[in-house]
Amino acid sequence: MIDDPWFYVAAVFGVLIAGISKAGFGGATGGLSVGLMALVVAPPQAAAVMLPILLVMDAIGLAVFRGKFDAAHLRVLLPAAVVGIVIGTLTFGWIDARWIRGIIGVEAILFALDRFRRADPARQPLAPSWRRGSFWGAVSGFTSFISHAGGPPLMQYLLPLQLDRVRMVGTTVAYFSVVNFTKLIPYGWLGLLDLGNLKTAALLLPVVPIGYWVGLKLLHGLNQRAFAATLNWLLLLVGIKLLWDSIGGG
Repeated sequence: MIDDPWFYVAAVFGVLIAGISKAGFGGATGGLSVGLMALVVAPPQAAAVMLPILLVMDAIGLAVFRGKFDAAHLRVLLPAAVVGIVIGTLTFGWIDARWIRGIIGVEAILFALDRFRRADPARQPLAPSWRRGSFWGAVSGFTSFISHAGGPPLMQYLLPLQLDRVRMVGTTVAYFSVVNFTKLIPYGWLGLLDLGNLKTAALLLPVVPIGYWVGLKLLHGLNQRAFAATLNWLLLLVGIKLLWDSIGGG
């Protein structure tokens, strides 16, 4: 069990960010929580501690957003995400996670800047795209396995669809509930879910409802236009942070 007090300072802040992001913005800041914890402990251990916490958030989300998801898009995304998780499992231990964070960071930055440039008005949701959904679903599953950073790739598929904000967040809740539950199998197989990490995660659980409550308040307090703009800014900031981590800043 982790006993470094600085870890808990970083972890409490990280769990708050994760809760706010999941409930308010569909997990767009995925990976930041692990990044904060990884300032004190090794990234694989940080990811292992965070997984049970994410599962509790997913359980809350399934109750809060029950029936408020787009099944058609999930049918495209989830099979591809499982493929990404399998690839992450098979390459665990020899792949350099910094390069993955750097690539996702650059992609998130470019995507956010392009969204700002276009400033498209709201339009009717687009039909599911098997090509785009399969690609971004697989990338999201892979990066979610590596460092719980599946949010930015998923947003690159969902944001252009212009879904209603509640429906979009509900779709991400259903998506990550399946993805995170699936990750239990390889995490256990790789020996990451030991008793010490589980006890550490349990100590952080009281922070979960606070972050989630704040996120829900933000979700219902923003109109569609402000929601989209906030997501763009979050993706830009997350992209910068991921890129910074990849070149040795984190």
